[in-house]
Amino acid sequence: MGWLSLKVCLMFSFYWKSKYSVGVSELDEQHHAIMDRLNELHEEMMNGKVNDAVAPLIGSLVSLAAEHFATEERLMESTGFPGHAGHCAKHREVSRRVAEFIARHDHGDKAAYSQFMYFLRGAIIRHILKEDRQYVSWFAEHPIHNFGSPRDLKAAAPLSSTGLRS
Repeated sequence: MGWLSLKVCLMFSFYWKSKYSVGVSELDEQHHAIMDRLNELHEEMMNGKVNDAVAPLIGSLVSLAAEHFATEERLMESTGFPGHAGHCAKHREVSRRVAEFIARHDHGDKAAYSQFMYFLRGAIIRHILKEDRQYVSWFAEHPIHNFGSPRDLKAAAPLSSTGLRS
C-alpha cells in the first residue's frame, strides 16, 4: 500500500472514541462492531478486492446493522422513549439507502461501493452523535429493566422490521 493509499485509509478509518458511547454497553458494543466491519471493508477495497471480499463483508455489515437497529428499537419501545417512531424512521431511511447502493452495484455500477462507504461513514457518525444522543438521557432516567442482563437484549423480543431483513 502506497503512502497516499495509507493516508486515505487512515482518514477513512473509524476509531472508537468515548464521545460515541450511548451509555448502554450492548449498543456501544454493536456500534464498535459496525465500525470494525467498516474498517475491514474499506481495507479490502483499498487492496483492490472490490468483488472478491466485499460482498460477504457488506452482508455481514447489513446483518450487524439490522441487529443493532432492532436492539435500539426494542429498548426505545420498552422504555417508552418519546422519539421512538422518528428514530425508527431514520433506521428505515438508512436501510433504504444501503439497499439502493447494493442494487446499483448489482446492476454494474462500479462507483457504488466507494459511494456506499462514504455514505456509511457519514451516516454512522451523524447517527451516533445526533440521533442516538436523543435517547442517552432518556435511557439513563428510565432504566432498562425488562431485558435482564445486557446480553439478554438480543433474545428478549423478535426483531422489528427495519428494512434490512426481509
